[in-house]
Amino acid sequence: MLKSEEIKKLFAQFESASIEVEGVECWSARELQKLLGYALWQNFEKVLAKAKNACENVGEKISNHFIDVNKMVEIGSGAEKEIDDILLTRYACYLIAQNGDSRKEQIASAQNYFAVQTRRAEIIEQRILETERVEARAKLRETEKQLSDVLYERGVDDKGFAIIRSKGDKALFRLDTTQLKRKMGVPQSRPVADFLPTVSIKAKDFAAAMTAENVQIKDLHGVPAIEKEHVDNNLGVRKIMVERGLVPENLPPAEDVQKVERRLKAEKKKMIKNGKKY
Repeated sequence: MLKSEEIKKLFAQFESASIEVEGVECWSARELQKLLGYALWQNFEKVLAKAKNACENVGEKISNHFIDVNKMVEIGSGAEKEIDDILLTRYACYLIAQNGDSRKEQIASAQNYFAVQTRRAEIIEQRILETERVEARAKLRETEKQLSDVLYERGVDDKGFAIIRSKGDKALFRLDTTQLKRKMGVPQSRPVADFLPTVSIKAKDFAAAMTAENVQIKDLHGVPAIEKEHVDNNLGVRKIMVERGLVPENLPPAEDVQKVERRLKAEKKKMIKNGKKY
């Protein structure tokens, strides 16, 4: 087993060996050969062939990740000769590590390295999606507050607003609030929006924003007229979603957005705290 210091050294060598070609991060196959413990190019070519096959098997174009080039190397006394080389993307390097001889310590370490990097990327992507959902929910809350203020000025009280919003939800989801909560497993005391996926939250926000705008443009007053406007807007949003293959009531519920928000805040505090230590 390689010691942690040796593993870190290998990782540092790998990252420092990268070059940029036309804005793309690349590695020389000849350099990677040495880093991964292959003494002979002929043996490393076998690993390259396996990696290319793996690339093709997942639907990726080999030429996008393995670019054949030539390079000049010194052979002594100032003389040089041209040899074959391959420019590799990071994904190509990952495939090479996965198809290398795991009995080699360098290959085993490279496999662990890419596994960690992949997991980090997945975590970052998940956090981005969670942040987007939390922000979408906050935006919907703000939009509904603005809509409520607009309706209050036009003779609609809190009870009327609740009725209008419920009718809008039924137009969007084809289910009333009680049915929707039951289907999604939402506690009766909680808003449905706290458990909707991001696209549904944004759909509700868009419909509510259109209602707030049109109520003023059309100078609508009272529950009946405004209710019809809100229902029509939600039906319009639903039509777009269904046409794009997204049936609102069939989308799976998401994690309680309040829990997601608390988790993100806790992680942020932890990052800040750890940052201060260093």
